[in-house]
Order: sequence, then C-alpha cells, then structure tokens
Amino acid sequence: MADSPTPVPQPSAAPVPSNPSWDRVQLARHPKRPHAIDYIQRLFTEFHELHGDRRFADDKAIVAGMGWFEERPVMVIAQEKGRDTKQKLMRNWGMPKPEGYRKAMRLMELAAKFGRPVITLLDTMGAYPGLDAEERGQAEAIAYNLREMSRLAVPVICVVIGEGGSGGALGVAVGNRIYMMENAWYSVISPESCAAIIYRDSARAPEAAAALKITATDLKGLGLIDEIIPEPGEGAHTDPDASAEAVRVVLRQGLAELTAMTPRQLIDDRYEKFRQMGSFFSEGL
Repeated sequence: MADSPTPVPQPSAAPVPSNPSWDRVQLARHPKRPHAIDYIQRLFTEFHELHGDRRFADDKAIVAGMGWFEERPVMVIAQEKGRDTKQKLMRNWGMPKPEGYRKAMRLMELAAKFGRPVITLLDTMGAYPGLDAEERGQAEAIAYNLREMSRLAVPVICVVIGEGGSGGALGVAVGNRIYMMENAWYSVISPESCAAIIYRDSARAPEAAAALKITATDLKGLGLIDEIIPEPGEGAHTDPDASAEAVRVVLRQGLAELTAMTPRQLIDDRYEKFRQMGSFFSEGL
C-alpha cells in the first residue's frame, strides 16, 4: 500500500495589524451615529432655529439657534450632515459654505450682545470646496470667524461629536473649552486627503490616520482638547441617549467654570489656550 503523501505546510495568513486610529474614523462615520440634531433634541429645550447670513442665503449645513440648557439660555451652533439621501443633499453632507460660517458668526455676535454662552457641535468632513463657495469667499469667511470668535466676551464651548475636518471644523471651534467624543476624530486634513498627498494613494488612509494623531486620546495628550467624552458600548450609535447624557455632564461642568469668569478673563483664557498650541519650546532653550 502506497504511503500517503506528506502534507505540504501552508503559509498562515498574516495577521491584520490593529489600527485604533482608523477604527475610530470608521466609528465617527457610522451611519447610525447621532448627529447634531439628535443632540440638540436631547440636550436643549425650547430650541428655536434661526436662519440666514443676511448676505446671500441660508446654509442648511449649519443648524443654529437659541435654546435653554437646563436653566441657562444659550446659543447653539451645529454642523449637521443629514441622515438619508434627501437630507444629505439638503445639508450638503455637513460641509458648510461661506454663508454657513457667516450665519454662525452673526448668531455668535447676537449671543455676545445678550450675554449668552455659545455651544458649538462639530461634525464635518471639511468646508465645501466647490467653485461657488470659493467665489463667495470661503477662506475669508473661515478666517474672519477665527478672529472674531477669539474676541467673543461670552463663554464658548466646542464639542467634536463626529468628524472634525480641517478649517471646516475650526471655523466654529475657537472655544474656551474643547471637548471630544471618544470615537470622534479632529485633524487638519482627512486621512484620505492626507494619503493622497503624502503617499499618492488614498487607499493608504488607515496609515495616514495613525500618523496624523487624530484621535481623542492623541489630542488630549498633545493638549489640544480639554476632555474626552466617553461613549457607551461599541460607540455612540449603540445608545444615543447615554451619549447625550455624557455630553450634558461636560457642558454643565464647563458652563459652571466659565460663567464665573469676567468677559476679559474669557477672552484672555481663549487667547492663551490657542497661543500654546503647537509650541514645543521653552524659554532659554
């Protein structure tokens, strides 16, 4: 009887390396993840949306208005992506145009006039890069917001609830306190765009995500955000109510701290916060 052939060892499949940064990006983009409107409905009462930049149009990628947070009147500025195809088209996938940033600033100035704290919710891939947006001054609108937000004499709290893409997010994110959901990301550029520029291959986005240091843990370590907001279960989409309550806790804490400060202290606090970002040198070195 012939001997049975000796089995040839097969190479084992290489283990897929873990990439926590890219995993967070995917969770931030989860189709059932709570959006800005979901948080507004859960956190604020008597919310009345206000519209228009008084120059060109009403940008529906920015949802903004007055409401109450517990016993305190506030102004809410939020980036909204939309849930289904019809909403996404109407909201331009959460990518604001210049009129969106101008609307946001108009309402922030209104809040400052009446002494109302400003709360912003960030969730955008980035500012809209279309020709029409550029023609109407996209870069100028964002730059203007950066300057004017630094001067607001009221508390400003910013919360990254999903994607925090580049200047599109930063245009409403110059705050005294910057909080970030556990599975959100916040970066100067999206991983795909970074990979396309640096590696000439957008498919290397996971690699770029790790290099960019875009997670809440990374940014907290770098001193760019103040606190990480924990998410329930496998992510905010598993329990939107619990996620909203986690946001409520940090908003309550932040408002209590900031409302005890004078207008001058608020402005100085914001100025010092952003002047420290990116500084890696000490005097005398």
